[in-house]
Amino acid sequence: MTTAVTETENAPEKKSMPVGTEKGSERNNESDLAGAAQIRYMTPANTKFDITEGRMLNVTIDGVQTDSVYVHCSFPHTNKRIYLSIRTFENKEIGMIRSLDEFPPDVAVLLEEQVRVRYFAPEITRVIKIKDEFGYSYWETETTSGICRFTVRSGGSNAKLVGENRLLVTDVDGNRFVIPDLEKLSDKEYRMVEMCM
Repeated sequence: MTTAVTETENAPEKKSMPVGTEKGSERNNESDLAGAAQIRYMTPANTKFDITEGRMLNVTIDGVQTDSVYVHCSFPHTNKRIYLSIRTFENKEIGMIRSLDEFPPDVAVLLEEQVRVRYFAPEITRVIKIKDEFGYSYWETETTSGICRFTVRSGGSNAKLVGENRLLVTDVDGNRFVIPDLEKLSDKEYRMVEMCM
């Protein structure tokens, strides 16, 4: 990169541009960026959702149907009902829902179910044991989904605070677990968890 900038001897001669062209293209670039940043908001008036037999979500917005979309939460740990981005599995945004409160109850329930599946994260109710070894920690816990044993890679952000006392733990397989309130752990449990933070 530096070489291309500093070597000017062999660079091709710059052609002169008509007056105003450079400024005009700058303006075009600015308007392209502004257009790209525009958000398409989804409302009950312009959007229809339906679910397939295989439980895949389809959406039709302004008469154009897109199959197999998913719901991405802007605030997955604080409020799963606002600013929901509807995206293709290639991660292209179709549109944004400001709030599920704007939609009829049956549609809100359908989208909440999709969010629940995508952001499934059992709550850890008791830490039984954590063993730290060779860059990994091995957790044995009681959760809202029963006894869970999982492995967490040490370091990075695999055990991170997502609120004042709320801890999100991601295991080596990408599964997520939540400790909703660190202050409710016993002293022994807290000391074990603290080693992994």
